[in-house]
Formats: sequence, structure tokens, C-alpha cells
Amino acid sequence: MKQVSRDEIEQLVRGEHGQPHAILGPHPDGDGVTFRIYRPLAQSVTAVLHGGTRVELGHEHEGVWVGEAPVSASSTDGGLALAPGDVPDYRVEVDYGQGPITVDDPYRFLPTLGEMDLHLVNEGRHELLWTVLGARVHHYRASTGDVSGTSFAVWAPSARGVRLEGDFNSWDGREHPMRQLGESGVWELFVPGVGAGTHYKFIVLGADGVWSERADPMAYYAEVPPQTSSVVFESRHEWSDDAWMQRRRDEQPVHAPMSIYEVHLASWRKRDGRVLGYDQLIEELVPYVADLGFSHVELMPIMQHPFGGSWGYHVTSYFAPDSRFGDPDGFRRLVDAFHRAGVGVILDWVPGHFATDAWALARFDGTPLYEDPNPQRGWHKEWGSHIFNFGRREVRNFLYANALYWLEEFHADGLRVDGVASMLYLDYAREEGEWSPNIHGGRENLEAVQFLQEMNATVYKRVPGISTIAEESTSWPGVTSATSADGLGFGFKWNMGWMHDSLNYLAHEPVHRAWHHNDLTFGLTYAFTENFVLPLSHDEVVHGKGSLLRKMPGDRWQQLANLRAYLAFMWAHPGKQLLFMGCEIGQESEWAESRELDWWLLDHPEHLGVHHMVKDLNAAYAASPAVWSRDEDPASFEWIDANDAGRNTFSFIRRGASTGSTDSGGEVVCVSNFSAVPHSEFRLGLPVAGEWHEVLNTDAASYSGSGVGNLGSVTAHPEPHGGQPAHATIVVPPLATIWLRRA
Repeated sequence: MKQVSRDEIEQLVRGEHGQPHAILGPHPDGDGVTFRIYRPLAQSVTAVLHGGTRVELGHEHEGVWVGEAPVSASSTDGGLALAPGDVPDYRVEVDYGQGPITVDDPYRFLPTLGEMDLHLVNEGRHELLWTVLGARVHHYRASTGDVSGTSFAVWAPSARGVRLEGDFNSWDGREHPMRQLGESGVWELFVPGVGAGTHYKFIVLGADGVWSERADPMAYYAEVPPQTSSVVFESRHEWSDDAWMQRRRDEQPVHAPMSIYEVHLASWRKRDGRVLGYDQLIEELVPYVADLGFSHVELMPIMQHPFGGSWGYHVTSYFAPDSRFGDPDGFRRLVDAFHRAGVGVILDWVPGHFATDAWALARFDGTPLYEDPNPQRGWHKEWGSHIFNFGRREVRNFLYANALYWLEEFHADGLRVDGVASMLYLDYAREEGEWSPNIHGGRENLEAVQFLQEMNATVYKRVPGISTIAEESTSWPGVTSATSADGLGFGFKWNMGWMHDSLNYLAHEPVHRAWHHNDLTFGLTYAFTENFVLPLSHDEVVHGKGSLLRKMPGDRWQQLANLRAYLAFMWAHPGKQLLFMGCEIGQESEWAESRELDWWLLDHPEHLGVHHMVKDLNAAYAASPAVWSRDEDPASFEWIDANDAGRNTFSFIRRGASTGSTDSGGEVVCVSNFSAVPHSEFRLGLPVAGEWHEVLNTDAASYSGSGVGNLGSVTAHPEPHGGQPAHATIVVPPLATIWLRRA
């Protein structure tokens, strides 16, 4: 019988033995096989070999049971005979005082991670990290019968010991100590018989000597808050979006139409006061967005988070879709349904900071593992959360693998990266003396820059056709420049300056707008320095800022007219567009995550008119490549008149794939009148003589406007005006935008 010292057994019992498989399980030794089983509460334990041979185990010490099967062991009914050195197939019969139960032994299995996987984990270069860490269901075929179970693996390099607890061991982690795999910092255990739906946690003995229960950082699925366990999950979803995925691989998003509908799933619509599940959202949200004609939906963070009031921005489980709405395959079905409806899916992603909950990532192995150990870099004063340690390669690996996970496993079409400015600057939200400069004496967070470049380079290499979008509010250069040119490598950047300036302009009464005319023209001085998205997001309609409608001056008719005119101006402006939910119906009240939108407003014709206008606006946009196909090209835009402050009007040309300034192939002319009076004899310079269709008029009676317009078309005469070779005399409605397109 293989002997083990009492000290080693006591180390195992304390949970501090990094190699429990060296003690437990089967061990060929000389003329037999020694079995050691750890069952602290058992009254008897028996190893039952394939063929029926029974090996009664004796209690050795503190719940460890031991026995030996000799080489000649065989049952009287012709059971298995063992050759020297063989490791037999066996099961464990355990009696806790209520009759024997038979279970498989985790300690008879080899590690489920290979040497290459461990090497890549250690180097911080495992792009498919979720396929080796976390809880992964395995199915094995063997000559003695099939074996199914779950491989559990967790990165905790400074832990003194890790145990596994769950439904399968009555939440007694003593029965399942995990083994440490070399110098990788990974702890692993394959547990046969454990399958999908099993709840579990890791119990980590930290470097500080404290045991703590931890949710799995790589869990695919989590309990519904306030419960905090992780859940084993095995996807059964079969994708049906092959046509969409093929088109996506072949497209360049900057040259494609992109109008984005931003959604907070928990408050978009409710049923009987409860949130809609993923399948209910397939029934209601998908057709709604598709009918409105948005090319994309952007979902505020759907990664698991415990506090709904954080809107998802304080994440605890980065690899688990929010279980409030259903399981991960429910979310896959939702994305699949959007794709079949012709709508792309962008996910809000939060790699800059994470929640402080003690059962999640914070001080995971008794040290600041995921967070930066320097409090000047590791704590976010403004948001009360931990900041990731971007200088640690394994942490960067965790994050960029997470980005790939959502793009590959859930077919997401893009990631909007939250709080990029907070990542880039060491002094973000810090006073003097609260931050230290980088090695060059500057305020730039060089490690965060490295991470963002690694992330973008990796996802664009592996998943062509997707988009990463930076919420970046400063003048950091090259946000959307290639990493090879020392840029950050994003596909797009939110144009926060345009948003602030344009909302500032619209907040003034029309009679005062002439003095703020530059607010709407200034954005064109930098509109092509980055690939921009124009955002009217959730941040602009919360925390006392009021709804988008309520930002507009005047009576209710004027507020709605301002809103319609503003949206049509925005859709024609260089850059893609994002609109937060509710703005398309003229939401009156400020957004609150605890209640649904004011859907009753659609019973009022004037609000239904905004809804219809947004639908027609998206249709006109999609049908007009001039306003989206060359958003990155300064030659796609030309002012007709940027200086008509006295009449509060703005007029410009957008050009599509044709580069000739006099070519009629696709020009769209946008004229916006932000005064409260119509201009009936408005001479408008146009690039080409002939008939121009009025493809959009936000003052149309069908939108509850005043019905002022040009009866569907205007005729341009070949006499120059305003620097253009032709002109037309048109009617420009009050507080309205019109689009003209060459017939």
C-alpha cells in the first residue's frame, strides 16, 4: 500500500495541498493499487471495481479513507483481474448513514488542460481563454462506458488552496480540493457526473490566509441576483444567421449604413410589472426595431451584474449574459433573431472597472489579482469601483478574450467600449497629489493604451466585419487610427463634442439661436479626424438632465417640431447615429431604469408622428448612400450655406461613392430651419440643375407638423447661386429639416 505522511494528509484536510491527486484516487504501487478517498462525513467507503470487485476502505485520518486492491483481485462471479501497474475503472460507494450511494471519483482523471493551454495562459496570450477556464462540460467515450462531467478551472496564482463546492457535494467543498497545474496559477478538477444546471462556487484560501466563497470569473451562466452562485451551462443553440455572418465578413462598417437604437432591456417594456425575458424580447423588441428601420441595436451591458441600478456598468461575471432575462442560449436566440430581421447587435462592454462585491473579482486570491494594486490606479473615485490592472498580461488576456467571447460565441456585431477616457488618463477624476505620472512623466496610462491596442488588433484579426466603438470624450489623437500607426485601433469613436454643442444650440429659443449658430457648424472642423458616431445616449436623458423632448424650448408643438428637425439634421450629418430608446416617441419623462417607457404617448397623434418620422428617416437614410457611404471622407460633405445665422438655417450637400462634384450620382441636400417661422422664397444653391425629390420633410402633416413643404419636389435652374452651379427657390418649413435627392 502506498504510504502518505500524516503531515501531507493534514495539509490536504486543511485545504492547503496544491496536489490532492498525489494523495487521493488510485495509485499503483508494487503488487496492487492503493485507493484514497476523502469523505469527511462518511460512515463507510468502498471502492467498487469494474466487474464487481469490492475494496472496503478503512478510515485513515480526518475523513480520509484508504484501501488496496491486490494484483490478483477478482470477484467470485468472474470480475476484473488486475495486472501490475494497472489503474482500474472503479466507482465509490459511500454511506453517510442513510444507505449507500455510488459516485464516480474525480481523482482518477488526468488534467483537462494541456501544456500548450497552460503555456498560453501563463504568457497572457490565450485568445480562447473561455474554452480552458471556467466550467466546461465534457463527454468521454471509454471501453467500460461513457463518462460525462464538468471540468472546473480557475486562475488564482497566489491562492494557498482552492476547493469546489456545489449541488453535487451538498456545498461541502472539503470533498473536492482542486489541484494546481504547474506554475500557471491555474487550479483544476474534473468532476464526473456533474452536468448543465449545476450550481457551484470556488472556495479560495487566499494568500492572506482567509477562506472566501467566489463566483467563477469565467462562468457562462450565473444565478439571478441577489443569488450569487455560478451555473454550469452547455449551449445547445444552433445558429440560423449564416447569411448575415457571411455578409458581415465581407463588409466594412465605416462604409455601411449605421443607425443605432440604444436599449436598456430591463426598462424598454415590461409585462405585468416584470422584465421581458429573452424570448419575449424576440417577440416584441426585434420586430419593433426592424420595423423602425434601425440598422443596429445597442444593448446596455447584459453581462451579469448584481445591482440593477448600475444599469449593468458594475459587472461581476464578464462571461455570463444577464440571467434576469433567461439563460445564455436565450440570449443567443435573441441575437439570432435580430440577425434574421436584418438588425446588427452591438454590446456595451465595460473593461475599465469592475464591481467591488466580495464574492466576485475583488482580491480574488487574497491579493489584488484583477485590480491594480496601486490605489492611485486601482480605485475609481467617481464610480466607486476597482480598476483593472492593465499592466498584468493575464488580466489583459482575460479582457480581450472576453471581447472575443461575445463576438464569437454570441455573434455580436460590435462592442461599444465604455469609459475609454477614464482608462487613458492617470489623472482622470483625480486631484493633484492623487495620481503619479508614467515613466515618461506624462498623464497617459501606457498600460491601458497597450491593452486597448491589443484588444482591437486581436478582435479585428479574428472577427472581420465587426466594429469596436470608443466612448472617448477627449481629444486623444488616433482613437480610430490603426494600431500599426500607433493609433488605438477602434472602428468608431463617439462624437461627444458634437452632442454637447448641438444640444446646447437646441436648448436656446429660436430668437436667440443666431448668437449660437457656430454650435452646429463647429463640428465640421473636425468631423473627419476620426470615424465618428453621433450619440444621443442614455447619459443625456437621466440624472436631472430631462428627456430629449424636454430639452427643446417652446410649447409642446414646438418641442416636437424641434426634435423632428434635429433628428433629421443628425441623420444627414457626417457620422453614424445612435438614439436612445424612447426618443423615437418623444418620451416626456426622464429615463429611469425601474420603469418602462411611456408607451401610452403613442395614443397621441403628435407623438405617433415622431415615431413615423423616425421610421421614414431610417428608410430615407438606408436608401441614400450619399449620407453614409463616405462618412470618413471630407469630400463627401460640402456646405451650401453655413453662415445663415439670421434665418437659423443650415444647408449642405452629402455625396456618395461618386467623387465628381457635379455628378448627379447620389447627392443628398439637407436644409434645416431652426427658426419658428417658414421661409417661403428661399433661394437654395444646388449642385445640379433639374428635378429634386423632397424625400423627407419633418414638418409633414402626417408627422403632426404644419404641412408646409414643396409638394414633393423642386426644380433647380442652371443659374449659379451660393457657390453652386444651379439653384431652386423653395419653401423651408418652420422648425423643420428637409432632404432633397436628385431625381
